[in-house]
Amino acid sequence: MDEQWHHGFVINTAKSTASVDTASELNSEIHSEIQSFLGSLMGAGKFEIHSLAGDASARRYFRVVAHDESWVLMLWEPFQDDGRYPFLSVRSHFEKHGIAVPKVIGMRPEKGLVLLEDLGDLTLERKFWENQNPSQAMPYYRQTIDELLKVHYDASFDRSSPCVAFTVEFDTAKLLWEMNYGREHLLEGLCEISLSESARKGLQEVFLSVCETLHREPKFIAHRDFHSRNVMIKHGKARLIDFQDARMGAIQYDLVSLLRDSYVAMEPESIDELLSYYLEGREEKAKQFKGMLSPISPEHFQHIFEIQTIQRCFKACGSFASFYMLRKDTRYLKYLAPTLKTVKKSLEPFKEYSTFYRILEDGGVFERSFELA
Repeated sequence: MDEQWHHGFVINTAKSTASVDTASELNSEIHSEIQSFLGSLMGAGKFEIHSLAGDASARRYFRVVAHDESWVLMLWEPFQDDGRYPFLSVRSHFEKHGIAVPKVIGMRPEKGLVLLEDLGDLTLERKFWENQNPSQAMPYYRQTIDELLKVHYDASFDRSSPCVAFTVEFDTAKLLWEMNYGREHLLEGLCEISLSESARKGLQEVFLSVCETLHREPKFIAHRDFHSRNVMIKHGKARLIDFQDARMGAIQYDLVSLLRDSYVAMEPESIDELLSYYLEGREEKAKQFKGMLSPISPEHFQHIFEIQTIQRCFKACGSFASFYMLRKDTRYLKYLAPTLKTVKKSLEPFKEYSTFYRILEDGGVFERSFELA
């Protein structure tokens, strides 16, 4: 028989019981598939399914609780278990190299279901903000960089097993698309700036220069979305999630995502300290992988870091603006002003990018408050 729960409903079978906290989250067919899937993994017994806050994608996440244990259920589109499904391909390659990623408990590819180890709710972002002194989060940032070094070098130098991250890259076209996403959704969309033909041409010339410079850099596996909300802290250890879009790119892409993260307000001194920590780790990797890593000067490293900041942070602004323009999601508007401040600071020394700077300044973008009253 059916049994009602306070926040949803329960479906019974002869052997298992599944409770879902929000009935509208799942239609009856999907609910039945999830129940069957979990029952095949857990056997008889009662388990609850609670909706989790998702990311900006179409993926949905649920916490599955049975007795004193919990797991995370990922629901996405059906896929083939042929080694090319991005999430599983990258996860397997990362795990092979000791990178801290969630374990896979089971999956049903034809229904788009994957059951994962539960890494809890404590993100690096929360760890940063939970103390009055954010410097107390520094050990966790160093742990996170330790994992990033393994992504950039251990995982990148092993091509003995297939990984989809090797098949895609941050080339000029991809980087340019990201910057134009910012132009479309932030400048022309949210800010309603009407660019003249000459202004648009000048802007594209700057964008192209930025992206070609970044494309010329040596490429390693980049996580692609390496910010504080995609690093979980479990039992005091940093663990990585949301890595399915990994691709080849400059090492600075992930470092900008982490250290000039829109979700935290890291002091410049802390950023410098962590960049030095990364470079020290890179030197150790150079010893480990003899002859495979070319030397890099701190000056060039920092130069590319600033250019990558312009590209990556402006792209993030485009994403935040698009969430509002396309689906009226206001949650990310508050991150626009501080992220644009970061873009401004990195743009200022580059006279060759002055056209971009002037468009932002003349359009009042730097001074604008984007939060709705």
